[in-house]
Amino acid sequence: MNKAALTRAGIAAAGAALLVGGLTACGGDKAGGGTKAKAETPADAVKASYKKTVAARFAAYEMTITPDKGKADQLSGSKGWYPSSTTIDAKGADGNQVMIGDVVYTHSDKPVAGKAWMRMDLGKGGKGRARFNDDPAEYLAVLLGQQKVTLVGTEQGDGGEARHFKGSLTNAELLAADESTKVMEAANRQYLHEALKDTLSLDVDLWIGKDGYPVRVESVQGTKDGKTKVSAKFSGYGKTAPVVAPPADQVADFDDVMKGVGDSLKDTDQKLKDTDEKLKQADKTLKDAGLGGLGGS
Repeated sequence: MNKAALTRAGIAAAGAALLVGGLTACGGDKAGGGTKAKAETPADAVKASYKKTVAARFAAYEMTITPDKGKADQLSGSKGWYPSSTTIDAKGADGNQVMIGDVVYTHSDKPVAGKAWMRMDLGKGGKGRARFNDDPAEYLAVLLGQQKVTLVGTEQGDGGEARHFKGSLTNAELLAADESTKVMEAANRQYLHEALKDTLSLDVDLWIGKDGYPVRVESVQGTKDGKTKVSAKFSGYGKTAPVVAPPADQVADFDDVMKGVGDSLKDTDQKLKDTDEKLKQADKTLKDAGLGGLGGS
């Protein structure tokens, strides 16, 4: 119930109670004629959760991404939003990764140029593009103002009781905006639209816990290249440490390293050419001396 409605209901109930000779709780006496509280719609629930989630800024996640073709990736770490950021805790041979906006940092047990982290800017030269971050704020954002979102019911999960919401959206619906989406900042919505412009369809099942935060997401995203399924669990809102870049003195820049490799290859190539020239001269000297050259007689 919003503040204005709450105030109106309180006044009506109090006035009716005084007329019958005593004070009662708001809505406690049917004779009071107090207005009924408006039932929360799925759109209301999504909006409230979005506002709360945005304020939390970071959460821990466990995620499985399954494309139409290829094997599933199992990831875990932390996610942040506005701006988007992700950490990936290593499992197996791959190194830890940190992504903040378009910049990716990859950790290696074998330092490069004496540095444990390699930095690559995917947006260098204006090549950056909007990406769907698969974070809880973005999943709520795509459901903002969507009247097709329904409440499936209340279910028990790993984190306790949660309300299960569901929405199946087309590209046109994903890019539409109504009055309720004004809760989202224009720049963030524009970025989201850019990230979703090639998405043909998006099916989302989202669970909101009793504390108002999303605790689980199951989604299927359709593009011209096929469908990708994402299963994710989120936790630690307001407790998860911010995603930050590694210390600068531990980071080597990918472009600088590759330039160094290129320079090294050029130097090696020149040395090989110099050696080849010396061998040719030695071969000629031997032949001139009647010794058959380097290849023998």
